[in-house]
Amino acid sequence: MIGFSYLLWTGLCYAVMSLVTFIIYAADKRAAKRGAQRIPEATLHLLELAGGWPGGLVAQRLMRHKNAKVSYQIVFWLIGAVHLAGWIAVLRWR
Repeated sequence: MIGFSYLLWTGLCYAVMSLVTFIIYAADKRAAKRGAQRIPEATLHLLELAGGWPGGLVAQRLMRHKNAKVSYQIVFWLIGAVHLAGWIAVLRWR
């Protein structure tokens, strides 16, 4: 069985990475508006893969950032699917 402390720490990691990812999305959106140097998409995807995809999703919806670019969205949702598959595997084989 998955312990409460495992779930607590995992949830905390998702929360922290989501906050970091949200902040980085906001910085990229600001840079885009100013015409300044942007944050590479690979960096955003790495943050999402590290657990920040919920924060990325919220940022996309609130800031309307990166939500119209199809190639970006494909990778974003694949990352979400990887996380979902991981949770299914963990919960199934606990």
